[in-house]
Amino acid sequence: MNRLDTKVALITGGANGQGAIEAELFIEAGASVVITDINDGAGAATADRLGPRCTFVQHDVSSEEDWGRVVQTTLDLHGRIDVLVNNAGIFRVLTLEDTDLGAWDQTVAINQTGVFLGMRAVAPAMKRQKAGSIVNISSIAGLTSAKAHAYCATKWAVRGMSKAAAVELGPSNVRVNSVHPGFIDTPMLDGHGVPREELIARVPMGRTAEVIEVARVVLFLASDDSSYCSGHEFVVDGAIKA
Repeated sequence: MNRLDTKVALITGGANGQGAIEAELFIEAGASVVITDINDGAGAATADRLGPRCTFVQHDVSSEEDWGRVVQTTLDLHGRIDVLVNNAGIFRVLTLEDTDLGAWDQTVAINQTGVFLGMRAVAPAMKRQKAGSIVNISSIAGLTSAKAHAYCATKWAVRGMSKAAAVELGPSNVRVNSVHPGFIDTPMLDGHGVPREELIARVPMGRTAEVIEVARVVLFLASDDSSYCSGHEFVVDGAIKA
């Protein structure tokens, strides 16, 4: 039996990168997956590539209306939601003084409000089922400081929101955890404005992570292998924060 047989997963930011790899891994583990993304063309292409157990729904995670539509579509298709992965996010290297209100508001809307709206939207279905796993993708910037003021603030917020939701939803057997990647080999890594070699020099293991290494942690948290894990941070950083 596969780790996610019969489970239904909803993954935001699933058109490319980490979200797409998570979707692929989940499908290999037996799940039916709904991926969402603001990028309509890339999302549809990824769903086509992943096959009949993957459905794409266009989605702005900062929109309350969109969240209602996505959750209802998932329930209409599959009758349940077992896993939510709040993966969608944006990253900008902007210091405190360089962060204007527009950049702040957009980062908060996607990285923080989107997570809040997602957890709130799936909670009723998961509580009815008396089971569910919510995995919120934060960052090591949610454990320490970073020269990306708004991003750092939102990733700390995701950490705290995950803990609060874990306590609130625990009596319904709904688990909530946060994942904190370090330097991952994706295009987002180049947004740091620092040469990759300099970033890698900060990592005790001496390399960046492959996306699949983060996805495997997310799979663990989505599966029943982590059935007593809730309210905690799972760090994937090559010992940066050790």
